[in-house]
Amino acid sequence: MEGRGIPPNRIFMEKLSGKDIKRPMLQSLMNIVKKGDIVVVESISRFARNTRDLLSLVEKLTKKGVEFISLKEHIDTTTPTGRFTLTIFAAVAELERDHILQRQAEGISAARSRGVRFGRPVKKPPENFANLVKQWERGKLSFSEILKQTGLKESSFYRRLREYRTTKQTVKKPTF
Repeated sequence: MEGRGIPPNRIFMEKLSGKDIKRPMLQSLMNIVKKGDIVVVESISRFARNTRDLLSLVEKLTKKGVEFISLKEHIDTTTPTGRFTLTIFAAVAELERDHILQRQAEGISAARSRGVRFGRPVKKPPENFANLVKQWERGKLSFSEILKQTGLKESSFYRRLREYRTTKQTVKKPTF
């Protein structure tokens, strides 16, 4: 953008995804623009990801007397053809985003059906976990010492302790 004669202090670069209009840099841009300004974006998909948001943002800019230009799609809203093209491109961008999300959901579902697990791997307690717990419960091990010996973080330790106590109670043999 700098090579296009736009001063660096007038360039708004957003780090967040364009899927949501609640983005700090976009809000700053919308608050600072005034009549006669031109908003130039690299691509409409970076400005907004669905037709409703794009048209809403462009309408707000138009009401302020601000022009909108998308470099990638060669759209200029100062012309009727540009406004029509903008509407078509916005609909296509939204359709493409919906297809991506649908394929992603299908891929995740297929992976789960194949047994693929998502997220961090489960950290298993050591083989001598029961013995360490007994020592800790009797006061022979401090809490920091049991964490060190099990290699677990505090939250993981309590989760494994809860699981251990649950399985220990269900496995108890009846006394006669």
